[in-house]
Amino acid sequence: MKLTGAQAVIESLKREDVQVVFGYPGGSVLTLYDELYKAKFPHILTGHEQGAVHAADGYARATGKPGVCFATSGPGVCNMVTGIATANMDSIPLVIISGQVATPLIGRDSFQEADISGITTPITKHNYLVKRAEDLPRVLKEAFYIATTGRPGPVLVDVAKDVFDTPFDYTYPEAVHLRGYQGCHVGNEADVDRAVEAIEKAKRPVILTGGGVVLSNMADRLKRIVQQMHVPVVTTLMGKGTIPDMYDAHLGMVGMHGSYAANMAVTKCDLLVAIGARFDDRVTGDVENFAPNAKIVHFDIDKVEINKIVHADISVNGDLRWSLPLLDEKLAAHETHLAERYGEWRSLVLRMKTEHPFGTRDLPDAVSPQKLFEGLQKWTNDDTIFATDVGQHQMWAAQFCQVSKPRHFITSGGLGTMGYGLPAAMGAKVGCPKQQVVLFTGDGSIMMNCQEFATLHKYGIDVKVIVLHNSVLGMVNQWQRMFYNGHYAESVLDKNPDLTHVSSAMGVPGFAVHKPEELAGGLQKLFAAEGAALLDVFIPADENVYPMVPGGKRLDEMVLGGDAQ
Repeated sequence: MKLTGAQAVIESLKREDVQVVFGYPGGSVLTLYDELYKAKFPHILTGHEQGAVHAADGYARATGKPGVCFATSGPGVCNMVTGIATANMDSIPLVIISGQVATPLIGRDSFQEADISGITTPITKHNYLVKRAEDLPRVLKEAFYIATTGRPGPVLVDVAKDVFDTPFDYTYPEAVHLRGYQGCHVGNEADVDRAVEAIEKAKRPVILTGGGVVLSNMADRLKRIVQQMHVPVVTTLMGKGTIPDMYDAHLGMVGMHGSYAANMAVTKCDLLVAIGARFDDRVTGDVENFAPNAKIVHFDIDKVEINKIVHADISVNGDLRWSLPLLDEKLAAHETHLAERYGEWRSLVLRMKTEHPFGTRDLPDAVSPQKLFEGLQKWTNDDTIFATDVGQHQMWAAQFCQVSKPRHFITSGGLGTMGYGLPAAMGAKVGCPKQQVVLFTGDGSIMMNCQEFATLHKYGIDVKVIVLHNSVLGMVNQWQRMFYNGHYAESVLDKNPDLTHVSSAMGVPGFAVHKPEELAGGLQKLFAAEGAALLDVFIPADENVYPMVPGGKRLDEMVLGGDAQ
């Protein structure tokens, strides 16, 4: 059939079963938006292009489907660069479709021209510059395939303005053939056998679960393995929810702000089985002394990640959808025996878990972050999706939120992007409209993309926003307090506007909590509100996140602090 390039894009999105696009129009995509208008294709107009890409990211994390966003050329798509890098670091499938100046104008420093293909080459899984309308169907088919297979990631498709206007004979490919690219990587079964042998010999094993388990939809299979063997588990930030936090041998997050039990278990274990985790510096601390007593087994789809940071004694390179079922089958005959063998080790780590819980100060005249999260439990359930921005509140959320399912804890892990939370929570709610979505943010983070309150109001997107308001850049301030002699250089936010007024001005009601006795009533108002609402909870400016492993230190060199530790 005869279609223009713009019509071809819309038709291709339909063929890929795309349900919604997040975006912002501009000169080079006017034809595309005209066709979107004619087709009545679902679209969310965000307040800023960064909001659009973060929303697509949150949508992808919550649903498991690729997030899609549109932007115009030059400043439009350049505003998405941070969001693209965020998705890339956490292996989130996105397809970004951007307009480019007309083909004859490319490379001439034309109005609103930027070499976005060049700019994003290091932060995309792949990208394209389309100068021929005939290439669009193939490129879009490949883009969705590349974004969602193997180790997922963002793919950018930059389309010259004149391509959108050009008619051609449209045919959408049924299959993708990319030389040298494997969408589903099957590894060597002998490597799984070696992993099983190591597990059978271990006396003090720990399973480290990462975001790869979420991305591969293998959480149920891993949960079965873990529960049958009754083996202790620690998690990365991205792996939260792969094993229910309520599992008794779940020791919590490992690393810089991980639990005492998790960090000590990794230090003392004789076998560390890492599944879908990439051993980033926040997890390892002093990498030379990471898991010093352990044989390390590393399951990962990406060969680049194996031995990149931590040496693996046994590596299982392959898709977790292949390796975990195989591991489960091979362990089946040994599970009961292994569960009995690990009894003494399990008792030791559970005792550490009991003796060193997460905690924050309980001050008579101030709201404790811990009490806030405890009070929240009454209003949430197992299906609640928690989203966070980045900073102290992110760590407290990871520590105190009880998450039992994958894709229910949405946060920027690798890049640590402030401003991510509000649009990402919005995208998650658009993708999962029947589920409750709660955002934890800070008074620094929320100001970075607060324009999206207007988007929540405009489209009736029900996100409950909780601000942990300490009038400082919390994590920056904590480091300055602990390591920079209390020199609070540009980390004090005492002149910020009233956030309840900011949100209310954009149609989202806001409530404030200043004292402990106001907390229960504030939470009730937040969750009783129809649609999106904000609760601004004031907490002490000098509250620290503990435990804390200072940069370059071993995991067992934690600063504990606080009465509860």
